[in-house]
Amino acid sequence: MPDLLLPILLAVPADIGVTPNDSGLPGIAQLRTIVGAVMTIGLVLSVLALICAAIVWGLGSFSSNPHLASRGKTGVLVACIAALVTGASVTFVTFAWNVGQAI
Repeated sequence: MPDLLLPILLAVPADIGVTPNDSGLPGIAQLRTIVGAVMTIGLVLSVLALICAAIVWGLGSFSSNPHLASRGKTGVLVACIAALVTGASVTFVTFAWNVGQAI
């Protein structure tokens, strides 16, 4: 069986050399602008959620309402994670692309 696969594996080119380019499709620049705007909206909404959750946390703490305070803490954590994921998404995709190219 391995003897049958050897000619097929030798026929496959080892280096295809495909890289991302800016001129492959029309509208790439506009798409980058849209993605940047969506990231900005995501970060602004994360800050807004952080402010609202901190207010809920404070109200829950001052009114001796542990359930409300717990919800506020969870909201603060979720807002921070959302901001982290939104901000690090470009870096993560670049890292994954570089790892994929090294395989």
